[in-house]
Amino acid sequence: MTTEARQPWTQAAAALLAEMRAVMAALTAPGAPFETAMVEHHGQPMPAFVGAPVSLPALFAQFCGDHAEREFLVDGDLRLTFAEVYSGAQALARVLVARHGVKPGDRVGIAAANSSAWVVAFMGVVMAGGCATLLNRWWTPGELAEAVALAGCGLVLADEERGARLNRSGASVLTFSHAHPDQAFAGWGNAEPDTALPTLAGEDLATLLFTSGSSGGPRGAVSDHRGVVQAVMNFLAQAAMALAIAQRAGRPVPAAQVALVCVPLFHVTGLVPLLLQSFVMGRRLVFMPHWDARGAMRLIEAERVTYFLGVPLMSHEIAIHPERANFDLSSCAYFSAGGAARPPEQVAAIHDALPHAFPLNFYGLTEANAVGAGNFNEACLARPDSVGPASAPLVELAILGEGGQPLPAGREGEIAIRSVCTMRGYWGDPETTRGTFTEDGFLRTGDVGRLDDEGFLTITGRAKDIIIRGGENISCLEVELALMAHTDVAEAAVFAVNDPRMGESPMAVWRARAAADAPDEADLRAFLTTRLAAFKLPVAFARATQPLPRLGSHKIDRRAVRLCYAESAATHGRHD
Repeated sequence: MTTEARQPWTQAAAALLAEMRAVMAALTAPGAPFETAMVEHHGQPMPAFVGAPVSLPALFAQFCGDHAEREFLVDGDLRLTFAEVYSGAQALARVLVARHGVKPGDRVGIAAANSSAWVVAFMGVVMAGGCATLLNRWWTPGELAEAVALAGCGLVLADEERGARLNRSGASVLTFSHAHPDQAFAGWGNAEPDTALPTLAGEDLATLLFTSGSSGGPRGAVSDHRGVVQAVMNFLAQAAMALAIAQRAGRPVPAAQVALVCVPLFHVTGLVPLLLQSFVMGRRLVFMPHWDARGAMRLIEAERVTYFLGVPLMSHEIAIHPERANFDLSSCAYFSAGGAARPPEQVAAIHDALPHAFPLNFYGLTEANAVGAGNFNEACLARPDSVGPASAPLVELAILGEGGQPLPAGREGEIAIRSVCTMRGYWGDPETTRGTFTEDGFLRTGDVGRLDDEGFLTITGRAKDIIIRGGENISCLEVELALMAHTDVAEAAVFAVNDPRMGESPMAVWRARAAADAPDEADLRAFLTTRLAAFKLPVAFARATQPLPRLGSHKIDRRAVRLCYAESAATHGRHD
């Protein structure tokens, strides 16, 4: 959005920012619910919550006990309480320890569609001491095998569809159904009720989540229990701040919190702020089998959903849906976007269509356990181009220059995040890990942006060659390498093009080895389908008749290729 098109920094927005800071100061004061103290992380002192559970199993035990009889998971006709879910996870954890030898630190894969069984599987793995290694449900057999090998998974828990794809992985695969926890894991063996489960410390490994690296192929971002739990509690502190502000403003506060599950739980957005925060809040989660705006509106009305979290296209599709007025969406007070950049125009469109609700913008990375920045309420309406200030109280943001030095307000550079929530590192890749963190503990995001005088962050680009399509990360190099595996393709370049629905999508420019043997677009698409997940496939192809431009290093100059060919994307068929 241009400077001229932005809404002014209103008095209401400025007042909200001051109130947010005052409320957070009260919430984190000594003796307050979110009191903080300094701990060491990546060799630097950073704030952490004093009263946070020490591990995810401790978090599950505490809050499933606190909310035992509340309804937790709504999965089609299945409705489970917190106590039922915890009981199922505890039984599974004992089986994993007693019958399948899971020990603390073992990477245990989970490959499945969203369901209540996925939640129980995740809980069971970490309660058994395993490092839950979350595999993308859309990956091909080859991609799954690569990720399993990278993480060193000896065991994978999978639903039937993913289980069939994992036969090349070399791991032992246990297949479960999307049924009640009492039946979903039948056939895996039994364990005595007194089977001992490990007591875990904050430094023990908790999760390994995959993210695309600019060098091609997945990277495994591994986090310990302290990092994940502290991220959950930071989101809770933000929620407590929002609740206090709503109460002061006299806005109605629902008696029960309810959220839709319409983003993948194997991604950090679905895992940390949606699933794990719900344990602490006692929030009910309603599963959608697949994304459909009309279906989402039906569930918002039927289940009285109070909070919507999705990639930006989801809330926008609700706002512009021709049947929106046929559904009662008044219960939903917030439409939040994470996982991808939200076009500023969508913020106004959502607020115009749903004036009872506020759109929210969030920014975070897999490597930061989703904690980064957040833009709320009036501030989001006034600054829809911004993802807001650093997420208090744990996060510090900086803009780094070429030499890694912090830049002053208004200067553009690489966005860096420092908090106790950031990952331990990339699994099996200490060199890349060292290059990702600065000496003073900042995580270098690869994103480009600037901070203003109020501390608001605006993202202006990306330094890494990564495309974010509807919340899914795509490595340009990975798609290029897949294309060049075709015997008739001499060279290829892949870059992002604007997509009104997905935010960004990949476009490919390629050159044939010989004109007589040149494949057509259908041939290339069919070739890639066997090598890449569907979301990675280019939406447009352009054939180059001359060698692609290259940099002095002889690498293809993607920026120059984009300038030459991006306009042709509009004339090619879209394959969403």
